[in-house]
Amino acid sequence: MFTLDQVVPWGRSFDEYRRMFALTDADLQGRILGCADGPASFNAEATRRGATVVSFDPLYRFAADQIRDRINVACDSVLEQARQHQEQFVWDFIPSVEALGQIRMAAMNAFLADYPRGSRDGRYVDAELPALPFADRAFDLALCSHFLFLYSEQLGETFHEAAIAELCRVAGEVRIFPLQALDWARSPYVESAVERLRRAGLEVSIERVPYEFVRGANEMMRVLSPARSA
Repeated sequence: MFTLDQVVPWGRSFDEYRRMFALTDADLQGRILGCADGPASFNAEATRRGATVVSFDPLYRFAADQIRDRINVACDSVLEQARQHQEQFVWDFIPSVEALGQIRMAAMNAFLADYPRGSRDGRYVDAELPALPFADRAFDLALCSHFLFLYSEQLGETFHEAAIAELCRVAGEVRIFPLQALDWARSPYVESAVERLRRAGLEVSIERVPYEFVRGANEMMRVLSPARSA
């Protein structure tokens, strides 16, 4: 299993987001919120395509050079752990550990190039769950990549409950990927979250997506508000 003690800055690309969240062209027409996006290039690439995206992360309180330093520190650790556990990954879209490093660094460099202007434009916001500085239903869709459920041991069930509720407050639809924790097993909070959200009157589904890098991590949680699902 991975032995990360805290959330690390590790970014993915626009193409990976499309597949992780089964995003359609129609999805990209709405107001999108990126949850704990870190140094992902989704915001930069989606903005170039004309989409409206705001990303939040406490990482954005730092300058670009400081973020680059944090990425460089995280990179060696993440790649070494991937190298030690290669059997846990599906090496097709990403064919090797070396390619993983190249693909991830390309995405993170795209983020870093966009970050100064995006910050000035208000597309990168220094904020963190479970309390966000956005109005109710400010967004049509919230995407949470590799944060909730992944860091189950580090963040705990109470945090997950409050964080998902907050995302449902600010967005009409929420999608979370993956459902696995760092020990490769499905997070123990998935089923309880589904039950709790359904009791609150929300429409919840677990859906297969066209993306699988960690073996078995090919499903997302999709939460719709009553108004959105009507």
